[in-house]
Amino acid sequence: VNWYATIVFCNKLSILEGLAPVYSLLGSTDPTTWGKIPNSNNETWNTVTADWSANGYRLPTEAEWEYTGRGGNGNYNYTYSGSDTINGVAWYQNNSDNTTHQVGTKTANELGFYDMSGNVYEWCWDRYGTYPKEAQIDYRGASSGIDRVARGGGWYSVVSECAVAYRFNIIPGNAEVCVGFRIVRP
Repeated sequence: VNWYATIVFCNKLSILEGLAPVYSLLGSTDPTTWGKIPNSNNETWNTVTADWSANGYRLPTEAEWEYTGRGGNGNYNYTYSGSDTINGVAWYQNNSDNTTHQVGTKTANELGFYDMSGNVYEWCWDRYGTYPKEAQIDYRGASSGIDRVARGGGWYSVVSECAVAYRFNIIPGNAEVCVGFRIVRP
């Protein structure tokens, strides 16, 4: 699934459940007015904005994703989400048989989240860019750039790509075989 399709999904689900949609494109939060979902980079769709006060569904920011993947405020500091041993928590190149697997068949992390390492990369809201040097609160990514961030590694990933700290950049219009998404709600 590409990044553009994920924002459409989030807004449609929000509308279906009577929640305020988070994403706006061309002044509208109704994805039926946005036109066909692009399957390559699209300058218009790259102008989408987020209303962080809306109560609808959205993609996590990269900071939220990493906080959750690390298991919250605990002092675990695991390499992978829930463990320093990858086989117990992740489907990746060495154990996946080159396919995705049902969520929840590996061990959850300390917050009860499954598959944050391996199985499929997960889209985040953020544009891919260099992290700021100074400490941030509620960081929401670079202010410019085309690529978006995906986190977590996937079923075809090598061990290092499944580390909680690993980040990957993808053109938002590209649908990759090993990229999915996880949604959040305030």
